[in-house]
Amino acid sequence: MSHPKIITLSNHHTAKGAKPRLCVLIPFYNDDPSALIHALSKQASQAIEVLIYDDGTGNSELSKQVSASVKNASCPVTLFTAMENRGRSFGRNYLFNSAKSDWVLFLDADMMPMSESFLSDYLTLIEHDAADVIFGGFEVLKEKGDPSRELHRIMSLESDCASAEERSRLGPKNVASSNLCVKKTVLIAEGFDNGFNGWGWEDSEWAARISKSYRLLHAEIPALHLGLETTDTLLKRFKTSGENYARFTKAHPDLAKSLPLYNWVQKLKSVPAHKLLRPLLKFCVKLSILPASIRIKALKLWRASWYSEVV
Repeated sequence: MSHPKIITLSNHHTAKGAKPRLCVLIPFYNDDPSALIHALSKQASQAIEVLIYDDGTGNSELSKQVSASVKNASCPVTLFTAMENRGRSFGRNYLFNSAKSDWVLFLDADMMPMSESFLSDYLTLIEHDAADVIFGGFEVLKEKGDPSRELHRIMSLESDCASAEERSRLGPKNVASSNLCVKKTVLIAEGFDNGFNGWGWEDSEWAARISKSYRLLHAEIPALHLGLETTDTLLKRFKTSGENYARFTKAHPDLAKSLPLYNWVQKLKSVPAHKLLRPLLKFCVKLSILPASIRIKALKLWRASWYSEVV
């Protein structure tokens, strides 16, 4: 696959030839990483560099805002702006190949460090050679916010916002690239699979692959997830990510079979009439007066129904 045309913008703090101790890598598409750039800039020393990849957003106003954030940052920051969208795996691979450091920290553009020692905590673990891959975890706001995003907040609280101890028991099953620190030699040997397109499962497949050969550490260095999705966006993503799930399942069948989703997909494959339930499931997911537990179950069945067509 050929590289898209990419425009590079670096601020005046970026020193040519200098090798940082850690590169923070932020791929984004339609999100605004400006607040994250500012937060990292306040924590970063000369040992930290920030690399940002715009995956073909094509929004001139957003580009101007991000470019201004890069120029105003007090730490070295480089923005790579692609002229076409190539997907999350491609963006992450491009960033780590551009990094000069021996370690990189992937952060999603809608994340925010939860402590002033966020970067230094990672550097401490790196210095002590604690692992080859470190997942810091993430949190969401405890209080209710936008009603259209409330379902995603509750789902995250129930299944994603776990302590390091809880995550450790699940190993690679509970790893996400939203706050992930990786030794660069690991990524050189085992990069993200560019065959994943759109949203979903590329980080799960990668985590399953590297866990067989490298040390994985679940740490208590959380970032706050501020970019919760609307219910409509969740429905769309769960409907359209089946091909990615099929690719994950093919690569790691034993791991896939250990997840509850696999059993539901297999059960629905033998019941073709489940497609007739999709309008009802969608209605239940969107009906905010229903208990969240029922809406979440309906959403998971909705996903399994669509996934059953491609697995």
